[in-house]
Amino acid sequence: MANLLLAVIYLAFISLGLPDGLLGAAWPTMSGDIGARLGWAGGISMVISAGTIASALLSDRLTLRFGAGRVTAASVAITALALLGFSVAPNYAVLVLMAIPYGLGAGGVDAALNNYVAIHYTSRHMSWLHCMWGLGALIGPYVMGFSLVHGGGWQWGYRSVGLLQVALTVMLIVSLPLWTARPKQATGAELRHAEESDPVTAASEPAKPLGLAGVLRIKGAPQILVMFFCYCAIEQTAMLWASSYMARVDHVSATQSASLASLFFIGITVGRFLSGFLTMRFTDPQMIRLGCAFLFVGIAALAIPLHAVWLSALAFVIIGLGCAPVYPCVIHSTPTYFGEDKSQAIVGVQMACAYTGTLLMPPLFGMVAQWTTIALLPWFLLVFTLLMTGMHEWLRRVRADAVFA
Repeated sequence: MANLLLAVIYLAFISLGLPDGLLGAAWPTMSGDIGARLGWAGGISMVISAGTIASALLSDRLTLRFGAGRVTAASVAITALALLGFSVAPNYAVLVLMAIPYGLGAGGVDAALNNYVAIHYTSRHMSWLHCMWGLGALIGPYVMGFSLVHGGGWQWGYRSVGLLQVALTVMLIVSLPLWTARPKQATGAELRHAEESDPVTAASEPAKPLGLAGVLRIKGAPQILVMFFCYCAIEQTAMLWASSYMARVDHVSATQSASLASLFFIGITVGRFLSGFLTMRFTDPQMIRLGCAFLFVGIAALAIPLHAVWLSALAFVIIGLGCAPVYPCVIHSTPTYFGEDKSQAIVGVQMACAYTGTLLMPPLFGMVAQWTTIALLPWFLLVFTLLMTGMHEWLRRVRADAVFA
């Protein structure tokens, strides 16, 4: 039963990634069809991000009341309806309206699934599941491209992914009885202390949701929240500006730089696949430190002023490899650091911090690059990598009672 549910969750993570690349792939065509300006895609993206932040902050309350399975199924259903709404949107205003349930659904499923996996499955599955998200994010634009090339238009691109989400919703509803079977961690690295030996990490049913203020009062929570903000600032800024960096600094064509920039995303996906095997030997904190070490190496390579495109491409691959273990291992370590009874609330706020970093930091660097030079990208990434690394070491000291066997 546990393996059957795990298969459903793997499919859910692939589905979670599918819509993420659709807007960027479709917008050049969509904007012309609905009479929108090219830059207006940012408005849709911001509404989606705001929705994800709101639903992530509510995830603790909703999961305590309805359970992770029901929240996941409902969130995917909301996302499916939003995508189908995108497929029939006649103008920009309707797209913005549909972006609201899209963001709410995406944030709800993200927080609920991540916490459920962190509690009930080993760290390798967390890494591989996020690898599946990357696979879905890579497939989505190809689905849209296929629809555009074969005459279906962007409408059928969104409709196809929306129908896949409907099918996943049905699968999740059918699988709801499996969610009550609580599989235990299989390896020693993820075992919790028993209540009599370590009451901090023992699972207990909370009487009421913690809320944002309650989470911030937990020892070590601010540090792990800043880590999440910094991680998404690094990942999303590198992802958004890699192509422009190589075009402006290394003086390559826009076509070549766009192609090379995809190496960063491939680095994350491949890195998470490899991380799944490494977590069988190393603990979550060790994997996070390894990821930070790769980030420093990649950023240092990017900062070398050779203006060689091969060096920049290699640097972005290394940065992607460095990003790979951090996100899933921070999530997976949360129940160990804070206890299963608090992890849903903390993971929800983590997701909100992640989406806030995604919302704010890439545009901030865009303004920095506009006012100065895009060559500052490695130094921008270095600031957040240093802060994230420092917060992780501070967290390790503050939560010294957490045991990663």
